[in-house]
Amino acid sequence: MSEEIDDNTKDSEEEIPVEIEHIDQPDESNTKSKEKTKRTDKKDKGDAPATPPIIRKIKKHGHGHHGGSWKIAYADFVTAMMAFFLLMWLVASLNKAQKAGIAEYFKQPIEQAILGGKSVDSGSSNAQGGGPDAQNKDGQVSEATKPLKGEQNAAAKEVIESNKQEIKKLEELKSEINLSIEKDPALAGLKKQLLMDIVSDGLRIQLIDNQKKPMFDVGSDKINPSIEPILINIVKLLNSVSNKVSIQGHTDAYPYHNPNEIDFTNWELSSQRANAARRALIKAGMDENKVMMVGGFSSTVLLDKKNPLNPENRRISIIVMKKGVEDKIKTNK
Repeated sequence: MSEEIDDNTKDSEEEIPVEIEHIDQPDESNTKSKEKTKRTDKKDKGDAPATPPIIRKIKKHGHGHHGGSWKIAYADFVTAMMAFFLLMWLVASLNKAQKAGIAEYFKQPIEQAILGGKSVDSGSSNAQGGGPDAQNKDGQVSEATKPLKGEQNAAAKEVIESNKQEIKKLEELKSEINLSIEKDPALAGLKKQLLMDIVSDGLRIQLIDNQKKPMFDVGSDKINPSIEPILINIVKLLNSVSNKVSIQGHTDAYPYHNPNEIDFTNWELSSQRANAARRALIKAGMDENKVMMVGGFSSTVLLDKKNPLNPENRRISIIVMKKGVEDKIKTNK
């Protein structure tokens, strides 16, 4: 039995011929030959004549050089504009007499240039800031427009005479107010609170505050009823003249103090008191159009400068203005 097994194993161990296919590796000689053929093909193709590439060159032509002629034209334009505005400034600075002289010159410029007529500067007067008289403000005027000395003297005399007559009328008004207060027994105690004098603006009537009989309550613009009778007498006499009046309010130097009105000062208080006096005068019968100005001066214009806290500094000033003062206010000059 064992022998049979051994024989079988031997038979199985016999070699079986197997055919193995060998994979041919790439031959280096073959690859080299292929590369050579490719190169030769490329050379054959390269030998054929190739068309040359077309290159287009675009030349950009810039604007030619214009030179500096435009600069000259622009400079001439700027110079002309500067000269024009300079001329406008000079014309605006001339006064009426100088403008009239220039206009007269250009009416007949050829005749003046050839025959030698009167020029603008033929006058003997000088412009302000030049010549012997630097205070002359009339400029250069012709002989025709220059006022005569006799006319100047007559005009000056007329102004002086009218001023004297106006002062005389104001003095009469002052005396009439004093007489009306003296005639009225009820106003005898208020005579000390009334001051009148002639000032540069006209007749000044001042109603002065008194510690015993104050015109206004402390820190108030309400007029004391005891002052109203004197206002009525003043209004009667003010209506008899055509002069305008200005009303001014004044306080003492004691500062206004009220915790509820921090921004309220003597300026507001004096202005309100002046306006309250205006209302009282109109209520007493004065024409509303007679009032020209109403203003407050606080404590800047003191009656008693030595004692700024004096109650007499609290007052109302009614100024019967002169005609010249009225005209200055109306014309704003």
